[in-house]
Amino acid sequence: MRYAMAVDTKKCVGCSDCVVACQAENKVPIGFCRDWVVEIVTGKFPEVKVELRSERCNHCKNSPCVRCCPTGASHYSDGGIVMVNGDDCIGCGACIQSCPYDARYSHPEGFVDKCTFCQHRVTRGYKPACVSVCPTNCLYFGDLDNPKSDVSVALQKRKYKVLAPEAGTKPQVYFLI
Repeated sequence: MRYAMAVDTKKCVGCSDCVVACQAENKVPIGFCRDWVVEIVTGKFPEVKVELRSERCNHCKNSPCVRCCPTGASHYSDGGIVMVNGDDCIGCGACIQSCPYDARYSHPEGFVDKCTFCQHRVTRGYKPACVSVCPTNCLYFGDLDNPKSDVSVALQKRKYKVLAPEAGTKPQVYFLI
């Protein structure tokens, strides 16, 4: 089993419902976030293109954050989800510095926090909070090893890209283009 997410950049409207749902579901402190919306504008008027993306931890197969964690607090969980055990985290920030996606933050309580693909929901058969509230249904989640999962079907039908492929992290968040 290998969990992954795909974001349809043609359907995302940048509403940030995913961000609010994540904050509420995971009790993220005010002023912090585990996911966010990015707007990329390219071209020159009158040929301007706008790409909206819901971004988060990429749950990489080759995670530098897991490799550099001195206590083992950053680790792989079932389905390849990259997790942080807050009790083992000493808040050194090595994982924050090593992440090419800028997907971690220092929680005010002294540990590092990040997206968990809502593992507590997924293990009970629910979709991550962000996926469940998206009004345009632009987020696809599932098991890449299951060719019939939402994410597998989306990746089979469309071209996609990953962020910072040159980093060699093998991210598991894909952006449909």
